Amino acid sequence: MASNKRSILDHVFVPKARILSKEEVEELLKKYKVTKEMLPKILETDPVAVELGAKKGDVIEFIRNSPIAGKSIYYRVVI
Repeated sequence: MASNKRSILDHVFVPKARILSKEEVEELLKKYKVTKEMLPKILETDPVAVELGAKKGDVIEFIRNSPIAGKSIYYRVVI
């Protein structure tokens, strides 16, 4: 029997999210002249992190559509 379980990532209020590659993380840190420790945090147990399979030290990119800003991109490091 097929599972009808939907992903939390499909919910209208959950922004699009993905785990950045090591190369993308390096570019991000260089671009903003920050370290991983300076990024905002997200717990490894957060439902989005769990759904993505994120591990401690991964950086997650979130993209949220906004009627005012257009597109808002932000990052969190998994702790």
